[in-house]
Amino acid sequence: MQLRRKRAYDTPEAADGFRVLVDRLWPRGLSKERAEIDLWAKDTAPSPELRKAWHAASGDDWGVHADRYRAELAHETAPALEALAAELKQHGVVTLVYAAHDEEHNHAVVLERALRELL
Repeated sequence: MQLRRKRAYDTPEAADGFRVLVDRLWPRGLSKERAEIDLWAKDTAPSPELRKAWHAASGDDWGVHADRYRAELAHETAPALEALAAELKQHGVVTLVYAAHDEEHNHAVVLERALRELL
């Protein structure tokens, strides 16, 4: 299985395969038709408290927030993460879709690594 990441505002392509929205909130200004999402895995996204802290902090705090999110994935959201991994095993190509502007410092990067460990 191939696991990829892509911003929600980028044009969906057939090569994306099974598209999974991994944000807790639906991306602002994006219609469901345009998004072409196959699964919304909002239970695997950072908690509302962590999401708010992440957005309020500067980019210097990336490592701290990534560590906190990894801890959430290991504990609070572990069942949702395991269920998502089981679902993804049924697909050849999977694209994790997220709305963040920064393509390297966002929760989808952390989630992708956690999923790779389970797959």
